[in-house]
Amino acid sequence: MADSLFQRGPARFFRGLGTRSQVALCQLPLTLLVAVLAAATPFAWPTLLHSPPYLAGIVLHAVLFLACFLVPWERLEHRPYLLIPVLDFAAIGLLRNGAAPLLPGLAVLVVFPVIWLSASGMLARSSLVLSFVGPLFIMLPSAAGRFPHLTAADVTTVFLFPLMMLAVSLAIRFASVNLRVQQRELAHKDSELRSLLRQSRERERLLQTVLDATDVGIAAVDRSGHFLVSNSRQRNFRRATGADDALPGQGNQLIFGQDRTTLLPPERRPISRAMAGESFSDYLVWAGEGPEQRAVSTAARPLRSEDGRLSGAVVVYSDVTGWVEALAAHQELVSNVSHEFKSPLNSIIGNIDLVLDDVAALPPHATQRLEVVQRNSERLLALVSDLSATASAALNVHPKRTDLASLVETSLGSAQALAGQANIELAAEVPSPLWAYADPLRIGQALDNLVSNAIKYSPGGGRVTVRALPGNRWVQLSVTDTGMGMSEAESSRVFQRFFRTDAARSASIAGAGLGLSITRMIVEGHGGTITCESAKGRGSTFTLTLPADGPPSSFQV
Repeated sequence: MADSLFQRGPARFFRGLGTRSQVALCQLPLTLLVAVLAAATPFAWPTLLHSPPYLAGIVLHAVLFLACFLVPWERLEHRPYLLIPVLDFAAIGLLRNGAAPLLPGLAVLVVFPVIWLSASGMLARSSLVLSFVGPLFIMLPSAAGRFPHLTAADVTTVFLFPLMMLAVSLAIRFASVNLRVQQRELAHKDSELRSLLRQSRERERLLQTVLDATDVGIAAVDRSGHFLVSNSRQRNFRRATGADDALPGQGNQLIFGQDRTTLLPPERRPISRAMAGESFSDYLVWAGEGPEQRAVSTAARPLRSEDGRLSGAVVVYSDVTGWVEALAAHQELVSNVSHEFKSPLNSIIGNIDLVLDDVAALPPHATQRLEVVQRNSERLLALVSDLSATASAALNVHPKRTDLASLVETSLGSAQALAGQANIELAAEVPSPLWAYADPLRIGQALDNLVSNAIKYSPGGGRVTVRALPGNRWVQLSVTDTGMGMSEAESSRVFQRFFRTDAARSASIAGAGLGLSITRMIVEGHGGTITCESAKGRGSTFTLTLPADGPPSSFQV
């Protein structure tokens, strides 16, 4: 800060001069006044042209000004140029006493050397002594001329003027000391600020290095849409979308939906949603077009100020093109294999059904073996159907106003035979009618999966209960069993594909671990949610939450 003060205006100009020019500039104001005085003398006070002291004072001033330029002050040590203001006292004394009594006020010119000496940084004692002795030396000759007829007024004038100059010197000295103290304080603060700035820049470089080293794109924006922080991967994403010169969320950006061909409207772009205050994760978009098109999974969290107001957002971009393409290839493979399995299985089951139509013509042991083949073929066909369903990228859902009570009744009726074989009691606590915005075929499929699972994992004499909780915006359906239950770790993974608990495998319970995964896909296809609460040996409860009337505002098809 102190350096910056000296780098502006006249101070900067003065510091840029050489030593001789600086000395001449300090002497210049007094020299100009003396030059004006000398030029006016022939016209205003022609009698002074015959005063040797007066003329000597003018000549001495001229010599001192020339000495400012001619003497090589920069080569001399201990600031000898301060001799010039000291000699100014003598020159002013000659002028003042040579012009008396016409110009007794010339003594005031002494203020210039007093200011120069006081502000020069000379030792305080020396400058104060010179500031008093110099003016006293100027005033004494006029007082000596009146001796021995001096009056009290004369004595007062002789000493009052030097005392006034001493006071001026003290004031300048105090002001200079105060200024130097302030300059030191400013210099200290400037040093601290520079240190903080240096540390801040180092942290900024470190942060940028860390951000650029990550495998995901990161962008932080404020409410007006200007980037606060971004890394190289995020900038690559912007280049791929053709948004180099556009503000976030604006411009004709090539950001497509999951079909890879439909441009997302500006308000549905990830960064626009984040700027609006939304918090989301795993929001998949496609960036760019043609062979360079990339699948990007995005997530966002809002930034809030101390008073809780939205101040911006952070958006994270992950390139998942490889994962999406691998998943699509996997789904296509499973779909093709499942399709190829269905034709021979249907043929096997159909022919077995034809043979079993004529049971009387078969020996008992052959009938028994054919029934085993029929049962396992149907089980294999159900497994293939599940694989086909999970291989689909998205289940087709066609929701409409549906009475869930009738779906529950149908599902329990279909499961009655299986429950009777396992000695399981089925119960329903569902008000009728129970309206929801749902696809009756898909929700019926989900209920069948949950009820059959509840029966399969419950011991004989158990109970399976379907309950409902209606609401204004959402409807909840829960399926509760009294079966073996699961641990907390197992219940957190129960909706994953092909996941089966250790207890289910130990008990040799049939299944491939796909039913609950399909059920979750169906429920999420409606914009709803499904949860699981379970405990070892205490059964499980699966809860579906579905929109009561119309699609939820947050659900995007």
